[in-house]
Amino acid sequence: MSSAVSPAPRTVLVTGASSGIGWETARLLAARGDSVVVHAPGRAAGEDAVARLVAAGADAGRLDLAVADFSRLDEVRAMAARIADRHPVLDVLVNNAAVAAPERRTVTDDGNELAFQVNFLAAYLLTHELAGPLGARPGARVVNVSSSMHRTASIAWNDPQRAKRYSRLAAYAQSQLALTVFARAEAAWTSVSVHPGVCDTALLPMYAHEGETAAEGAERVVRLCDPATELVPGAYYDRTALSPAAPVAMEDRTVRRLCRLADQLVAKAA
Repeated sequence: MSSAVSPAPRTVLVTGASSGIGWETARLLAARGDSVVVHAPGRAAGEDAVARLVAAGADAGRLDLAVADFSRLDEVRAMAARIADRHPVLDVLVNNAAVAAPERRTVTDDGNELAFQVNFLAAYLLTHELAGPLGARPGARVVNVSSSMHRTASIAWNDPQRAKRYSRLAAYAQSQLALTVFARAEAAWTSVSVHPGVCDTALLPMYAHEGETAAEGAERVVRLCDPATELVPGAYYDRTALSPAAPVAMEDRTVRRLCRLADQLVAKAA
C-alpha cells in the first residue's frame, strides 16, 4: 500500500502575524510542518501570538518571533538582518502586514504617509533586504497580500505622501496598488499578489460591515504559498482565481517608476 508523501518542511516569514489573516496564515503553515517566522509590531503582541499558535497545535520549536514596527524603516532593516542571520534560506515571504489609513493624514518619523509606508514601503524594503535568503535556493515565493481596492486607486506621483489632498480611502487604495505593482518587479523568486477576500479583521471598516472569517482569507494565501500550486509570476489573484489586475498595474513603466520612487524613499530613511 502506498502512502502519501508529506511536503518537505520549509521556512516561511509571515508579516503582520499577530492577528487576523496573518495569524491564521501562520497557524495553517505551522500545521503543515513548516518553520514559521512570526512577525509582530511589538514583543508583547508577538509573544501572545506565538503562545496562541502553540495552543492551537503548532510546534514551538518551529516558530521564531521577529519584531519590528513597520512605521520605522530602521526597525525593518534591523529585523531583516536578524532573520537573514538565523534563516539563511527563506522559502516564502508573505507580505501581509497592513494598517487602515487613519482619518487624518499621519506621517511617520521617516517622512512617509503611514499607510503607504506600513503597507508598501516596509514590504518593499524587507523583500529587498532578504534577497539573500530568498535567492538561496530555487523556488522561493513572495506573496503580497493586496486588495481589490487597488482597482480604485492611482499613485499620486507628484504627491505620494498625499500632503495636498488626503483621503483615507485614497491613501489606503494607493498603498494596495503599489503592493500589487511591486509583485511584477523582476526578481530571482516568483512574486504574486492576492486579494484574500473581504474578511472580518481590523481592516474590515475599509470595506464593509461584515465579511468572511480571517481563516478563510488565510486559506487563499496559504494556497499560493504551497509549492504544489503553480503560480504565474507577477500575477494577481482574486481569492483563488487568476484575475487581471488594474490596467495601470500591468504597465512595465509603472513598475519601473514605482521602484525608483520606493528606492528614493527608503534611501532617505537609511
